[in-house]
Amino acid sequence: MPSKISTSLAARRTQGHMAFMPFITAGDPDLATTKVVIELLAESGADMIELGFPYSDPIADGPVIQASYQRALDRKVKVGEILSMVKSLDHTKMPPIVGMVSYAIIFRYGAERFLSECKESGLAGLIVPDLPSEEAEDFAGLTAKHGLDLVQLLAPTTSWERTQQIVKHSAGFVYCIAIAGTTGERRDVAGELIEQLKKVKTITDTPLCVGFGISQPEHIDPLRKIADGVIVGSAIVRQFEKFGETDAEKTKALAGLKEYAVAMATAAHRS
Repeated sequence: MPSKISTSLAARRTQGHMAFMPFITAGDPDLATTKVVIELLAESGADMIELGFPYSDPIADGPVIQASYQRALDRKVKVGEILSMVKSLDHTKMPPIVGMVSYAIIFRYGAERFLSECKESGLAGLIVPDLPSEEAEDFAGLTAKHGLDLVQLLAPTTSWERTQQIVKHSAGFVYCIAIAGTTGERRDVAGELIEQLKKVKTITDTPLCVGFGISQPEHIDPLRKIADGVIVGSAIVRQFEKFGETDAEKTKALAGLKEYAVAMATAAHRS
């Protein structure tokens, strides 16, 4: 049976569209606002939402997302509280929500317990950036047992042999990193990435979604007809730097976030 993630991506592919997947940090500035933002992004055309679990030592995130994680950690947001917030959402109105979480968090929480509570909360899948592909097979089986997709990351520097291994154990989609390095906004994202995506498509039907450096509508056009979706992180998270303490500041920041999300979704959904 197709997963919620696969179904969402297939629907966009049938229309000749790309999927739009924004990333936000859970608990920045607080979990009540995170819930409001998730609902806002769903209304703004997001086809999936990536929800980052704050971690003190992220391995792939640039300064914007690291700062966001730190703001959430300063408020002492807990894993159980994040999952409770996700569970409180009306999932009949939500696109698939995918958790970005360090394996160190999963290990401390207990893998079986964590996956069971993720499924109960309504999460559709997980991205575990520090899980080596050599160890992914067993965890992918465990994730599948709990009805969750395990999304694997594929870097531009990954060898062809390793690429085949990563693709084999990736469910829902393959997270294709546009540029070597950490997350962040950049001027262009094409280059050798296009050729890599074409080559990967010869060995898998699993959708390919591109992230790292996607921040402007014009970044999407070179990927059209090649990638199945785009993931926007730092450019979204930067909006949270504008959240202040007053209701007026928060209202203004939410309006700016919605305007940006609608523009990116519109660009992704063009045929």
